[in-house]
Amino acid sequence: MSTRRKSIWGGCLGALLLAAPAVAQHADYATDSAQLHRRPVFQLDVRNSILNHRYVTLLGLKLGVEWRTRVRTGLGVYLLSSPIPSRQPLPAELPAATRNELRFRYVAAYGEYVLLRNRRWELSSQLQMGVGKSYSRYFVPDGTVLRSPKRTIWLTEPTVAAQLRIFRWFSLGSGLGWRQPVFVNELLQHELNGPVFYGRAKVSLGDLYKTLRFKRRLFSQNGLRPDE
Repeated sequence: MSTRRKSIWGGCLGALLLAAPAVAQHADYATDSAQLHRRPVFQLDVRNSILNHRYVTLLGLKLGVEWRTRVRTGLGVYLLSSPIPSRQPLPAELPAATRNELRFRYVAAYGEYVLLRNRRWELSSQLQMGVGKSYSRYFVPDGTVLRSPKRTIWLTEPTVAAQLRIFRWFSLGSGLGWRQPVFVNELLQHELNGPVFYGRAKVSLGDLYKTLRFKRRLFSQNGLRPDE
């Protein structure tokens, strides 16, 4: 009887030892799967546009989450790099020779969907909806500088973008779209709407973390070649 019990316990112990690697492998797979389903993304988003017949640049930073490699959502902040001449009417108390410059900045929520992709390239569509502030600065001929009260502006920006993965954790891309102000007066709408074309650099924080954690080559092309 004692020998039989020892045999049973030995069989149970052996089954546990055989099952342990499978359980550990399943846990690792679940962790990797969860990381695949969502991962944080950081983007430097430099947007160019033509406003009031002037070429202007908006500097932007975006932080978001990528879901199942197809959908990205997040928030961004944008700042006009240099002022543009404004067509807004001058206040009646200012002389006609006063120079008027328009400035604005805004934050935006965005959603992006990947239409086509392979290991190296992707094509996506994106919609941004933002809210911010605009104001004018008045440069009076006597050297005085005045500023108008800030006004709230609402913006929508539909775009289409292409992206090239340089490394597993780093990509470069460019896009084209349109900026359309809403809920603002007609004159300000004409000043702020216009074509948008941009370049961006994207860092996948999840892929970068795994590359550093597992001491993989930082600038490797592994996983990006079509024959792999």
